[in-house]
Amino acid sequence: MAEAIVLTSQARQAQGTREARRLRRRGLLPAVLYGHKEETLSLTLPREEVERAIRHGVRVLDLNAGGKVEKALIREVQWDHLGKDLLHVDFARVSADERVEVTVPLEIRGTAAGIAQGGVLDQPIHTLNIECLAISLPESIRVNVGELQLGQAIHIRELVLPPGVKALGDPDAIVVQVRAKEVEPEVAAPVEVAEQAEPEVIGRQKPEAEEEEEK
Repeated sequence: MAEAIVLTSQARQAQGTREARRLRRRGLLPAVLYGHKEETLSLTLPREEVERAIRHGVRVLDLNAGGKVEKALIREVQWDHLGKDLLHVDFARVSADERVEVTVPLEIRGTAAGIAQGGVLDQPIHTLNIECLAISLPESIRVNVGELQLGQAIHIRELVLPPGVKALGDPDAIVVQVRAKEVEPEVAAPVEVAEQAEPEVIGRQKPEAEEEEEK
């Protein structure tokens, strides 16, 4: 679990796309803070600090909003169409003893034994919905596949979760499996048809030259 950090925000008065662009040119990031039946606040934060926190896996942090420090969960992040520039962040108020539902990435560890048997690793699920205390939110869930043999699979119910973390969703869903390689059917070579001689037509009229020779 990443250690919570403190970000200082400023109130944001103006709204709209044009204002958001102006803020980003100044190195600021538009954001909102909501939840716990309290007022929704429009804020700005230093973009580099928020990006650094996200890159380091921080999901819960202390947000200083107008002199009041509140614990907040990074609930939603909006990127540009290339996935490079951060455009907007939604923060949700949380408390230390509050359980939250979030989505975390699954981190594959090890090399499956079944690969040496000619299998391939297939991972149908890359993220997992979990429930846990806000202050105990893991950065990811590790999945050790080292002993996975050909034809075997790891289901959600078989994941080793940190203390206090509950997996949500179908417990029988396959997270990762080692399956046999698909063999592509051989394509038959095209059969070349030999050119056949034109059959003689019975009763065909002889050319005039042939008729003269016979005479």
